[in-house]
Amino acid sequence: MEVFNSLSEVKKDKNTVITLGTFDGIHLGHKKIIEKVINKAEKLRARSFLITFDPHPRIVVSKGHTIKLLNTLQEKIEILGDLKIQNLLIINFTKEFSQLSSEEFFKNYIIDKIGLKEIVIGYDHHFGKGRGGDENTLREMGKEFDFNVTRVDAVNINGTSVSSTKIRNALAEGNISLANSFLGRYYSFHGNVVKGDGRGRLLGFPTANIKLKEENKLLPAIGIYAVELIVDNVKHFGLMSIGKRPTFYNDGQLTTEIYIFDFDKNIYDKNVIVKVVERIRGEEKYSSPEELVAQMKKDKEAGMEIMSRLTN
Repeated sequence: MEVFNSLSEVKKDKNTVITLGTFDGIHLGHKKIIEKVINKAEKLRARSFLITFDPHPRIVVSKGHTIKLLNTLQEKIEILGDLKIQNLLIINFTKEFSQLSSEEFFKNYIIDKIGLKEIVIGYDHHFGKGRGGDENTLREMGKEFDFNVTRVDAVNINGTSVSSTKIRNALAEGNISLANSFLGRYYSFHGNVVKGDGRGRLLGFPTANIKLKEENKLLPAIGIYAVELIVDNVKHFGLMSIGKRPTFYNDGQLTTEIYIFDFDKNIYDKNVIVKVVERIRGEEKYSSPEELVAQMKKDKEAGMEIMSRLTN
């Protein structure tokens, strides 16, 4: 996949099939759109092109935004590369850019600079200032500038349409199974292993403390999860705790720790990928370290049982 960070880097070619959007999460609905772009491009012997924005538009246009990302930009690039889209343009989303009308944006950026034969959009696609542009806008412009518009319907799972908002809600509720089903893969994040207070080792459950690569990345709700951890391109299984460690502390500080099954290597300062497989339980406060250790042993059994199901 060729990645462009500026429109000036792109060579205009009308023989192009494009799609555009924020694509936060790159969930099953997004994948359906991308697959359609790739299939159309192959049939037309055209190039496939995806246009996205960074930072997330809501961060720029919403005052006091609280949005957390399902994908960092680097994660988005990695996933799109795996999906075999040929070209990716990342547009720097600024206040000034947000003031372009839908017609101005599409004419100045897409028609005049990139070129297109066909555009593929989702069923609820909006773009331009105030999200004023939609499918009808594109179809009218298509008549004037000679390109086709293909709409892709929503992906439904058990009667519910997949969306980034619903994935965020599922993660906030700790419903990682629902989030994963909407994504079509395990929800994941990148982080660095940093030194903690060593309490887990004293309890017989040494943990790797994880610092997120980007603060805007959304974490699942507080609780205990079965996870896959990728270190140096090797997959390991373990338990992740996202919480405030109320048994020992009352400072309210949120930490992310991972206990890796059958593992005793030093991985401080390593970059890791965490894939969240299944939620085991919420966080609880225990009356003693012994009571906590007893529960951790039960959590380990539950986590190993989950992982054995996945590997058999």
